[in-house]
Amino acid sequence: MENTDPAQSHPTHPGADAVQEDADQLGQKLVEYEKKLGEMRDVLLRERAEIENQRKRLQRDVEQARKFANERLLGDLLPVCDSLERGLATETADVDALRSGMDLTLKALLKVAENNGLKQLDPLGQPFNPEQHQAMTLVDAPLAAPNDVVAVMQKGYVLNDRLLRPALVAIAKPQNS
Repeated sequence: MENTDPAQSHPTHPGADAVQEDADQLGQKLVEYEKKLGEMRDVLLRERAEIENQRKRLQRDVEQARKFANERLLGDLLPVCDSLERGLATETADVDALRSGMDLTLKALLKVAENNGLKQLDPLGQPFNPEQHQAMTLVDAPLAAPNDVVAVMQKGYVLNDRLLRPALVAIAKPQNS
């Protein structure tokens, strides 16, 4: 009778056990690396989610900052508005009192503006500066130096060292023209 058992029909090779052991080790390493890969995917997904949450939080914070950027300024302007309303509610024919009230209100308004970085440019008597002034006309002014500002039609303003609006000025003509 013939031997039909496959294990007995092939003689065992001397290195077969070593090959089987290597295959088992490789299988174990494959399982281990697949587990590590799964962990890395999980970490990557968590980090992506965290980055997305931070982006959304930052976007929300920027939106809130834009929305309420002028809150302090507007809060500071409320007393000025109150003064104007009180002045309008007063029924007096006294022009001096009205003028005095307007002057106080203007000073309060300019103080609020200054506290928020706005500086007024009133260049009367100063040399013409094309970076801060806009010349509207040349005038004869024998007592002023040539190119000095002799009249201010509209004051200029600088916000935190950046020109917001140039002063509209008249400047003295050079004497020989």
